[in-house]
Amino acid sequence: MSITGKERIQRTLEFQGPDRIPLDLWTLPWAEKRYADVIRHIRTSYPMDMVGAPGYLKDPPPTQGDQYAVGTSVDEWGCIRENIHEGVIGEVKEPLVKDWKKDLDKVIPPKGWLSITPEKINAFCANTDKFVTGGVCPKPFEQLQYIRGSENLYRDLAERPEEFDILLSRMHEFYQQQMECWCRTDVDAVNLMDDWGAQNRLLISPRMWRSIFKPLYRDYCDIAHSYGKYVFMHSDGHIADIYPDLIEIGVNALNSQLFVMDIEALGEAYGGRITFWGEIDRQHLLPNGSVEEIYQAVQRVYQACYRNGGVIGQCEFGPGAKPENVAAVYDSWHHVQN
Repeated sequence: MSITGKERIQRTLEFQGPDRIPLDLWTLPWAEKRYADVIRHIRTSYPMDMVGAPGYLKDPPPTQGDQYAVGTSVDEWGCIRENIHEGVIGEVKEPLVKDWKKDLDKVIPPKGWLSITPEKINAFCANTDKFVTGGVCPKPFEQLQYIRGSENLYRDLAERPEEFDILLSRMHEFYQQQMECWCRTDVDAVNLMDDWGAQNRLLISPRMWRSIFKPLYRDYCDIAHSYGKYVFMHSDGHIADIYPDLIEIGVNALNSQLFVMDIEALGEAYGGRITFWGEIDRQHLLPNGSVEEIYQAVQRVYQACYRNGGVIGQCEFGPGAKPENVAAVYDSWHHVQN
């Protein structure tokens, strides 16, 4: 008897033997504008098992411009982005808070994100057989970079001025409120994200990460689990040092750049303890590899990480990726257990 996408993901997260590897495709506007037919083919030939729920905001926070278009835009926090490449998100070049004394009160959390419409979200969940993730996504480290700028932020982390702790506390309180809002709905999981890794190590010391940021993520996970929700998290870069911490605080599925780390070592240490939510190498293999190399990469992840579940077949279709390679990812995952 066939099972639904929701059931397939749940069995994967609980290591209860799904009938096949569940699938999840991420697409950026860059790919959607260039390869809409390929994306349509992938989604038709290999139905995805996950979907994100709209928030149906009653009072959307104000923004300006399109953050994926060339030019200037302003995001929900008031950060100004500059973009020179259509189809990817722009960068914040000037920090919102340059001077703590003058600018701290410029930071106003986008309260409109709390104006979700639960009855519409619940109806969305009821009308799909897919596993549904909520629109909440705390990202304190990344948001701090936008607000302060990376150079200033690293100095703040070392010096810990009083204003930094005030700002972090305000952000954390807001993210907790947002998490509570979404966890009261019928979604199956909520999301966290922050890009913590450079190419071969964390961007800050593991000790500093555990002191400042781990308690924040623990709070988000505790809220989610108190409502019976799963926690999915994304982080780019080499984050092997904090895998055990993320497992400890209750992250159920982790999307990370496996191919900048030792995949076999990760699988040996953490297989059966966390679900590997993708990915396939978008730095080298998706833009430059062959279809055969894609098949080999998928098989490598499966052999290293699968433990009667614990693997979601995911990749990101973004700038530079060959469409035939992205299609091969899903064909590979579709057949890997057959």
